[in-house]
Amino acid sequence: MTPTTDPIPRVTVRTVDYADPRDAAALLALLDGYAQDMAGGGKPLGAAVKQGLVQALRQRQPQAFSVMAWVEEEGAASAPGAGVAVGLVNCFEGFSTFACKPLVNVHDVVVAPAWRGHRIAQRMLQEVEVLARGRGACKLTLEVLAGNRAAIHAYEREGFAAYALDPRMGSAQFFQKLLD
Repeated sequence: MTPTTDPIPRVTVRTVDYADPRDAAALLALLDGYAQDMAGGGKPLGAAVKQGLVQALRQRQPQAFSVMAWVEEEGAASAPGAGVAVGLVNCFEGFSTFACKPLVNVHDVVVAPAWRGHRIAQRMLQEVEVLARGRGACKLTLEVLAGNRAAIHAYEREGFAAYALDPRMGSAQFFQKLLD
């Protein structure tokens, strides 16, 4: 039997340090790429967002946290987080009144296009789950566009499902009202 190898060189998933300039730059680059993708709205992040986002996330701690996936470059030193950032998940802690416990909302899930299909999102969501359990959260929540079948499949594979209190009332829907 021939041994199999992981198709990804070495992936490190770790919490983003919003105070670290390298983490901050990688977060903005990945999020801007996502914003420009059809699934993210198709428009780049505005200059004000790029300038203020990381500081805003830093100020919201401990409610905000992010995890990032890094792939080590061939021949690079094996320091944790060395390499290229290929994935990002931004999360916000909320509160479930029905459970009287915190919950964690997975707000953004980003995987660089060249790394899609390599289970990068799976690895990041597993880390988010560990962090959420550590915060005493009762559940993870997220929203996904109905046409993003690849993301829906990835989320279902990780145990996410449409939310319904009583099937007779149907699944929950995500609504928004823009205020500016």
